[in-house]
Amino acid sequence: MFQVFADSAANLPAEVVKEYGIHIISFINMVNGEPLVCFQPDLTPEQEREEGRKYYDAIRAGAEIKTSLISCGRFEEAFRPVLEAGEDVIYFSLSYGISGNYNAARLAVDDLQDEFPDRKIRIVDSLNASLAQGILAIYAVEMREKGEDIDTIADRLQDWAHKMNGLFTVENLKYLSRTGRLSNSAAFVGNMLDIKPLLKGSKEGVIVAFRKVRGRKKSLNEIIDLVCRNIVNPEEQIIGIAQADCYEESLYVMEKIQERISVRRFINTSYDYCTGSHVGPGAIALFFMGKDRELDS
Repeated sequence: MFQVFADSAANLPAEVVKEYGIHIISFINMVNGEPLVCFQPDLTPEQEREEGRKYYDAIRAGAEIKTSLISCGRFEEAFRPVLEAGEDVIYFSLSYGISGNYNAARLAVDDLQDEFPDRKIRIVDSLNASLAQGILAIYAVEMREKGEDIDTIADRLQDWAHKMNGLFTVENLKYLSRTGRLSNSAAFVGNMLDIKPLLKGSKEGVIVAFRKVRGRKKSLNEIIDLVCRNIVNPEEQIIGIAQADCYEESLYVMEKIQERISVRRFINTSYDYCTGSHVGPGAIALFFMGKDRELDS
């Protein structure tokens, strides 16, 4: 038997975490000098949206946000009780190319492996963020319920990570400029001209801009079209939608996708505070499995 772990950047709603029995290790942000635990396990979807609105309103108002890694010690604290109970661990990490969190987990695993040499601890690098992590964790639980072993699941889902696409667009370019993905001047001009970049998780696990369009509605329609053209076996898939306080627009995205393809399930949730602080209010991201990450237009 093994237990499935993810960090709060996996963006799984509390009700989904309970449904699948996934363990979440939360990031902790600092908001105007006060700590904010990014995952709250008892919120309803409505409460999560309301808390998300408050968080992104604070960002709009100029709040100082600082993010930090999960420490090796906290990983050890989370994994150790499972290992002591004689069970194994599989952890789905925020991309190595986005965060140092993978390395922190790796160091914790090295220490724990010495302490528990007979137990297996597998880390799967999602090569992405948000629900790209979370959906892989869900698939791990489903495979476990079918009787598959931890190594088979970890190896298969590490391969699937290369096929799990993440597409997103933002409302205001200034938040991308703060993370160095755009210069301040490019963000200023882009906002003036209503330019909306389309971004994705690359095959190397980093976030890259790959297209520009003019206007919010066009950017949403473009990512809708890309999902519908590139998703594989949608009737078997979960599509993830993360929205940074733009819930009504996320419903529009869902509706338009459903008009074109039949999908097993949607998970539509407020963008997690850790990665959401880097894309800013108004960001919308879509996550789905394709044949690879080379998108056909």
